[in-house]
Amino acid sequence: YRGTLNVASADALSPESVSPFDPTRLNDQERGRLRKLEALRRQAIDPYPPRVARSHALADVRSLVPGPDGARETLCIAGRLMARRNLGKMSFGVLDDGTASLQIMVRRERVGADWFRAVWRKLIDLGDFLAVQGELIVTRTGELTLDAQQVSLASKSLKPLPDKWHGLQNPERRYRQRHVDLAVNADIRRVFRTRAQIMQSLRAYLDGAGFLEVETPVLQPVYGGAAALPFITHHNQLHQDLYLRISFELYLKRLIVGGFDKVYEIGRDFRNEGVSFKHNPEFTQLEFYEAYADYAQMMERLEALVVHILEEVCGNTTVTYQGRTVSFAPPWERKTLRAAIEEATGLDILVLDSADALREAMRAQGVEADPGHHWGKLVDSLLSRFVEPKTQNPVFLMDYPRAISPFAKSKPGTDNLVERFELFVAGMELANAFTEINDPQDQYQRFLGEAFRSAQGDAEAQQMDYDFIEALSWGMPPTGGCGIGLDRLTMLLTDKNTIREVILFPHLRQTEGTPSA
Repeated sequence: YRGTLNVASADALSPESVSPFDPTRLNDQERGRLRKLEALRRQAIDPYPPRVARSHALADVRSLVPGPDGARETLCIAGRLMARRNLGKMSFGVLDDGTASLQIMVRRERVGADWFRAVWRKLIDLGDFLAVQGELIVTRTGELTLDAQQVSLASKSLKPLPDKWHGLQNPERRYRQRHVDLAVNADIRRVFRTRAQIMQSLRAYLDGAGFLEVETPVLQPVYGGAAALPFITHHNQLHQDLYLRISFELYLKRLIVGGFDKVYEIGRDFRNEGVSFKHNPEFTQLEFYEAYADYAQMMERLEALVVHILEEVCGNTTVTYQGRTVSFAPPWERKTLRAAIEEATGLDILVLDSADALREAMRAQGVEADPGHHWGKLVDSLLSRFVEPKTQNPVFLMDYPRAISPFAKSKPGTDNLVERFELFVAGMELANAFTEINDPQDQYQRFLGEAFRSAQGDAEAQQMDYDFIEALSWGMPPTGGCGIGLDRLTMLLTDKNTIREVILFPHLRQTEGTPSA
């Protein structure tokens, strides 16, 4: 099969990219399927018809009760052929349409002896999509079955499905060929249906609480709202570099200034950072902002939101994650970051309130302390190393260093803490929230501090954003804001130990060629 590639275009391609249907590039099964494709066309059977009749999804069929003989309803179903068993003059197959699976019975006297012998037995393969018309019955073994009157091809599969018993097990191959993973792995389909339910549930809660869903720019002239490196692109017409957003924050707070007192956005953020079991360069985030609220009210709001999702999606507030029980039953524990670090390390960060003092105390305990880190980053390193991995049930850790929180309002009565919390569950940060700065002069000074850190080599420091300062200068009411990682929440609710399992197409290192399916 040479396709429609013309000579001029073929010459422009590398040898590796010319015709994926070249027989020398295919295995025996793939070559056999191409021969069957040609045989179907010779018999005037369209292997890729533009449409087929379907009256019921298989999940709906499974809820039906077969009628008595002589009063059976004729149904039209369609799906991928996942299994087949030949028994002389009849065959049994299993169709799967993504909603459920159903057995079909194909008998020679009903579908025609010639078609049964020449097409069904010789040219139809596992993995092909079929359209089947027939009557619903229950076999002697009690299996709900469609007794086929007519079977037609809906789409010919040119690749064999993975082995029935071993499936598609290599993780990297599963992520690269997610279409195959979904086709043969019902558990993976369940994960992404659960993810969709999570999205529906959180929208229902926020909409019901009076929040307005909005959309803000993905391409931004100035990135900000988080400590991260951006991805950079270029607008040819404007001759301008732009950044893929690392956060929605600075645009959503502009909407608070504009008079929307409750807003939220669900979308992708992009951070040019390493990958791990809980990091992907692009990920899905929810951020919501509420005027006349502070970080204490954000704790209450976040707790109510997550409990609502658990009850809607899981039916209760307890999940099993990696063999351990996690209870989301309210109220969740609230603890200062100072107390959590002192419990884990014996170090009091407010007594050791300078970088030199904290670094010396850390080294005295044999704890690595980066000589280039300021006090706030040293505190954060203690949190990441000694506190975060040991969390199990949800815990709010409150009152963070000002130096690592450039958008959070200072905590009254302190010099170096802000009104900020992070939510930790099962060894992962799940959410981050502040009482937001609404003093434009204070925010300007924080940006200046970030500029100084940038000059000292901190690649993740915030850029100066004069437009945001100008927006705050019009007046923003006291506001609470919160961001929650929806990929990590999905990991927790589906018991998956890596973010790649809950993102349909996670980013992977590019390899030469395409692995065979």
